[in-house]
Amino acid sequence: MYFVTVEELADHLELENLVPEIPYKDRKIMECDVNRPALQLAGFFKYFDSDRLQIIGKVESNYLKELDCEGERKERIKNFMAHKEIPCIIICRDEIEPEPYMLQCARESGIPIFKSSLATSTILAEANRWLHEKLAQRITKHGILIDIYGEGVLIIGESGIGKSEAALELIRRGHRLVADDAVELRKISAKKLLGMAPEMTRYFIEVRGIGIVDVKKLYGAGAIKEKKNIDLVVKLEHYTKGQDSDRLGLEDEYMEILGVGIPINTILVKPGRNIAILCEAAAVNFREKKMGYNAAEVLAQRVLDNIEANSK
Repeated sequence: MYFVTVEELADHLELENLVPEIPYKDRKIMECDVNRPALQLAGFFKYFDSDRLQIIGKVESNYLKELDCEGERKERIKNFMAHKEIPCIIICRDEIEPEPYMLQCARESGIPIFKSSLATSTILAEANRWLHEKLAQRITKHGILIDIYGEGVLIIGESGIGKSEAALELIRRGHRLVADDAVELRKISAKKLLGMAPEMTRYFIEVRGIGIVDVKKLYGAGAIKEKKNIDLVVKLEHYTKGQDSDRLGLEDEYMEILGVGIPINTILVKPGRNIAILCEAAAVNFREKKMGYNAAEVLAQRVLDNIEANSK
């Protein structure tokens, strides 16, 4: 099970610690979703996900202030803070002052409380995005990930087929390396995969006959990228006599990775073919399809129109 620490979250969001005497550096967050505890402060705990990050904004703060009875207010806060498994609480906006009794309960329960000057919706969105990335389901896949014209292209194929050579040519042509050999893929949403390199091999590429190449040192910072969404898979296969591939591309093919379908193009490798240029063409063609233009469909329609015109 993946986790991040409260310290990592606090550093990322630049939070102010309101109860510094409470240790939090090794406190774990294991849920990628966040919660606004409005219902819990109103006394409803039936479906309370207490192991999530809790964010208090204007709604929750004003609700507590409008409770007429101080005893009732304290009771609501006490019941909420009794859930010691809460990883931490973030109070948003400069104008919101934390309830003194909540800070007292935090010290008793050992729950860290932080403050942010940002709007609740801003903190909510960024915390949700960051946690989904850090705690995403993930696998490591053999291949090379390149940013080609803004599209994340994962090049796969058996060892020795020429992936690294194609990647070096693409880098020389101005595209950016994300990961070589081992690509870490994270499922950050139902339809998106994020690819990156393991820290150990980041910015390095292995080329048979040359050895290890440091792309950042050799080609500069403009030749590398830390992470990139996977938009397209290019599969390299050795050409065998008589083998043929899709000539028109009317039907899209997909490769399923972590339950996400990614479009895939298969390129046959044989002498005389420039794999780097073909990868560029695949990326540009994919972008055109995303923008609503499919060259294969346009050509097919022209052929049909021509047949129909000639048959009259």
